[in-house]
Amino acid sequence: MTGDNSEFSVIDRLFKPLAGLTAEARGLIDDVAVLGAREGYDLVVTTDAMVEGVHFLSTDPLDQVARKLLRVNISDLVAKGADPYGYQLLTAWPKGMAYEGKAAFAAGLRLDQDEFDFDLFGGDTVSTEGPLLLSITAFGHAPVGRALSRAGARVGDHVLVGGFIGDAHLGLRVLRGEFDELSEAHKAHLVQAYRLPQPRDDLAEVVLDHAHASMDVSDGLIADALHMARASEVALVIDLDRVPTSAAARAAIAQGADVTDLITGGDDYQILCTADAAGAEALKAAGFYEIGHCEAGTGEVSVISGGKVIEIEDKGWVHV
Repeated sequence: MTGDNSEFSVIDRLFKPLAGLTAEARGLIDDVAVLGAREGYDLVVTTDAMVEGVHFLSTDPLDQVARKLLRVNISDLVAKGADPYGYQLLTAWPKGMAYEGKAAFAAGLRLDQDEFDFDLFGGDTVSTEGPLLLSITAFGHAPVGRALSRAGARVGDHVLVGGFIGDAHLGLRVLRGEFDELSEAHKAHLVQAYRLPQPRDDLAEVVLDHAHASMDVSDGLIADALHMARASEVALVIDLDRVPTSAAARAAIAQGADVTDLITGGDDYQILCTADAAGAEALKAAGFYEIGHCEAGTGEVSVISGGKVIEIEDKGWVHV
């Protein structure tokens, strides 16, 4: 199907249906959205951007790019214990991009809006001479004063993570032609982890109730542990032998993948948090894995394996 590819036609045909009848969006006929915080709640705000060739491949299907963009923002919210509410969308389309690509992108947004009960409130659409650039500013609600921070870790806390680490990094490498000897099922699992991360909205409530500090893992487990350690002014010790990995990741390790790459590769979008002993037990009962502890320090992270400290030179993704 081919449609009018002009700015306002794209808004009317593709994005206005995503806004539906929400009062906040004003039918996408205005140049603002009007948001209200629920009584007794804070409005939690996050922004993430994705650039073609940097955060996704030019060959990635645009419906899946849209879903990943939505999910990485939702992941930020749920890691703070916030209930996703809605979002503003910026699209900078490369000049000459076909209507069908934009329609596929909007269809992907629709799928995940329905899955996560997350509404479009507005935004902007422009054209660019450069690669496709996409950005979402997402909003969520958390009880007043209770939204978690990466700055809450305490000496003596246990360090936990909400799921498997390293699958997305390996999925990108599979798409680049590595690990040919993996089974098709393992390849599909890893590629799915890269293209469609799963925000842990099922863990938001237990994190809110029991964690001292929390954030999602986007830059790599070690890089984000460093962010948490510096914000909290403690030292984090990560036990590499306790970091959870999937069967597909273990198969890739058996074929030569370096296990340290899994904790620095990024794009995991699992929740990293700290808690006291009682909180850690509650978090583990909900599905978290304990992977380390907090010590006195000034923002360091050390990695141990077999009881010995190992050196990791490349800690993870650097944005600039």
